[in-house]
Amino acid sequence: MAAGYAEILRTRYATRLLAGTLVGRLPNATAAITIVLFIRAEGGTYSLAGALAAVYGVANAVGQPLLGRLVDLYGQPRVQLPAALLSALAMAAFAFTGPDRLLLAHLAVGVAGLCTPPLEGGLRALWPHVLGKEEQVHAAYAMDAVAQEVMFTVGPLFVTGCVALWSEQAALLVVNAIGVLGALSVVASAPSRAWRSDPREAHWLGALRSPGLLALLGAFLFVGVALGSITVAGVSYADAHGGDVVYGWMMAAIGLGALVGGSVYGARRWSGVPERRLSVLVALLALGYVPLTLMPGAPAMTALCAVAGVFLAPSLACAFIIVDRHAPRGTVTEAFSWLVTTFTVGTSLGTAGAGPVVEWGGTGWGFAVPSLAGAAALLVLLATSRVLVPVPSARETEVVASSSENDRNGTAEPGFSAGHQA
Repeated sequence: MAAGYAEILRTRYATRLLAGTLVGRLPNATAAITIVLFIRAEGGTYSLAGALAAVYGVANAVGQPLLGRLVDLYGQPRVQLPAALLSALAMAAFAFTGPDRLLLAHLAVGVAGLCTPPLEGGLRALWPHVLGKEEQVHAAYAMDAVAQEVMFTVGPLFVTGCVALWSEQAALLVVNAIGVLGALSVVASAPSRAWRSDPREAHWLGALRSPGLLALLGAFLFVGVALGSITVAGVSYADAHGGDVVYGWMMAAIGLGALVGGSVYGARRWSGVPERRLSVLVALLALGYVPLTLMPGAPAMTALCAVAGVFLAPSLACAFIIVDRHAPRGTVTEAFSWLVTTFTVGTSLGTAGAGPVVEWGGTGWGFAVPSLAGAAALLVLLATSRVLVPVPSARETEVVASSSENDRNGTAEPGFSAGHQA
């Protein structure tokens, strides 16, 4: 397994692109915690901190697919670096003005979220051009999913370290400055500068005109709900079983389980179409959440959280392959950005919805939400299986043979005039 990942990382530019993307995503991965810590240090209320974090999240969800479309149209350097600079400058303005001027604070945080560069989608668009073999690309997607878990574990620790050494304001500035350096490292690389999306057919829906992609997004909305609801139910459980320390171990265990599952998944060459494999992975993901409703003691609950996380990264890695197969020609960065947005919205819905469930039915019902959401994701995949695994006609197969970037599933795009940009 290690040898397979090492082979990928030894490929020219692969390590630089992966590391640069992770570093560039540090502001996004830590935005919620940096905003909350800063507002608390400035004497603001938790309600204000939550509202500002929500503004950032909503703006980010809107901005990712929009910026992803611009990347497909104009290339990565012309979009990613200016967006990173604007986002960092907006967050710096927020850090210096503070929460006293409410309108300016909300505006600055909104601009920072809206301009967050779509580095995730950009990296996944680059993998097929950097790596020579299809199985290496699939392994890179799994490595990408694992690296996300590492970032969401290390990022908060980095922020709290900056706060301990300097201040909450310094943490905001340092994190966003580092994010710009990460984006610069990516866009200054030869693969990023040379990458161009395939010509795309003119359509205002862009990537969303693919039925298969819409089906996948519908499923991963519920996967996001499952993950978001665990964070709230976990707080309720920890309050009765040891407090913040137990909660920290539970969340870390989910990340560890995802890391192990993604590493093992990416080390194996899988047969069959990924669309059917995803249904199995999501079913196992939903089943992994069920034992959490037993709510045993803290050590056993931590172990169950690790099991619950095992199939998260494999599901994401498999979804990345499907996005690449179903994205209409010339929309691959936008399509990956839509997956990020949908997953983020689902996580927010899960966080918001699990609170009332816990208050109404207790912690046990709160832990039932993830398994129910996972089951809903599976039902979406099963109900849309015909559009997720299309059978191309002979004419469509000929069209696919001429495509070089994505759309490998043979998705036909009738009714659009060739030669126009969306």
